Amino acid sequence: MIKCLGVLSSGEGSNLQSIIDSTNGGILKGLAKVVLVISNNPNAYALKRAEKESIKFACVERKSFKDEESFNDVILTELQGMKVDIVCLAGYLRLVGQRIIRDYRNKVLNIHPALLPKFGGKGMYGCHVHAAVVKSRETVSGATVHLVDENYDTGKIIMQREVRVFENDMPQDVAGRVLAVEHKIYPEAIKILIGDLNKNL
Repeated sequence: MIKCLGVLSSGEGSNLQSIIDSTNGGILKGLAKVVLVISNNPNAYALKRAEKESIKFACVERKSFKDEESFNDVILTELQGMKVDIVCLAGYLRLVGQRIIRDYRNKVLNIHPALLPKFGGKGMYGCHVHAAVVKSRETVSGATVHLVDENYDTGKIIMQREVRVFENDMPQDVAGRVLAVEHKIYPEAIKILIGDLNKNL
């Protein structure tokens, strides 16, 4: 049975595109499909990607709600309305609400641009991560796909892959190498999770 994916994204959505491509003709074909894309940012290119692929999309802005709970309740309602089986965070720059985590326990994935548990936690996203890696003179970095819990970047790790960090690298050099790896391992990790969920049916 094909699993329905809901993707939350705040920005460019290149990982969203890698997931879509994988469901259309890659390792997720016949296993999963993206049925919903939600962004908290009305200018997110991820929404344009969804529109181009004829995928339902919604913009849910935090400022439109009185508190985090009501904001996240709307997102949860959207996910449930499309019968989403697995929630994938793709550059989503907010902490996922507790009700979403509870209702989708062990079914929410995130991709992080470093080798967790290193360089994780609040404020560690995008260029901030790669700048910290370079500043720390690390010789390897990489990407991690993990299950999402109530805290930033602390859930069970599903998959990691390393990239080299060279002595004269700038943060953008590391970013490019890591992003290429992200695009490969996110669909692979989704496939692993689908396999695990099917075993537990």
